[in-house]
Amino acid sequence: MTKNELVCGVHPVLEALRSDLHVEKLLIRRDAGGDGIRDLKNLARELGVPWQPVPGEKLDRLTTTEHQGVIAFISQVAMQDLDGVIAQAYDRGEDPLVVALDGVTDVRNMGAIARSAECFGAHALVVPKTGTARLGSDAVKSSAGALLRKPVCRVDSFKEALQRAHDHGLRIVACTEKAEAAIEEADLSGPLVLVMGAEDVGISDHILRMADSLVRIRMAGTIGSLNVSVAAGVALHEVLRQRSLKP
Repeated sequence: MTKNELVCGVHPVLEALRSDLHVEKLLIRRDAGGDGIRDLKNLARELGVPWQPVPGEKLDRLTTTEHQGVIAFISQVAMQDLDGVIAQAYDRGEDPLVVALDGVTDVRNMGAIARSAECFGAHALVVPKTGTARLGSDAVKSSAGALLRKPVCRVDSFKEALQRAHDHGLRIVACTEKAEAAIEEADLSGPLVLVMGAEDVGISDHILRMADSLVRIRMAGTIGSLNVSVAAGVALHEVLRQRSLKP
């Protein structure tokens, strides 16, 4: 993480929240008080920016700058509207392909998935605002810059975002080892949301229940599962393969 990804101090953080910068989250010292801190919490709540109370020592470890009890994390990645991305794909006569990441928390996995999404023609990534990897310099580097070129849609409710995509005509396909059907047996043509799960627990049960199809990647080894970024690359390649067969 680079220093320019942090904004420290009550007034600078307030200005960051009011600006066009994307503030990922706030860390606020547990015992911090006063009008400025109250205004920060209220504005963050209004904007849907998560904040977390932490010991002052944690803030001291993150920066040598005078932080006044608050630090904001700034994303290098511009955020875009999911409905707009889908509409633009349709306007170009393309079948929208969205990769939705349910709780991917490792920045290297996030970057690698974004790189595969760029290589295999996905239109956007969808990630929740909380419980996901930071989109800072480490993620951008891991993506080979793809995170700066590929639209990223951060959403308050992952489930609600998938429902919106479904309402736009996109089928929801969840890639999970719990599936019976192999991915090459599924129809992955047409407008599509490809859902990939968290590194440790996979896709949430309530997301699996709303999926139109569950698919798995065939494997011959004994480990039984792939790293999520590798699995995403395999799945996206299969989507591209099937789409290339369309007249």
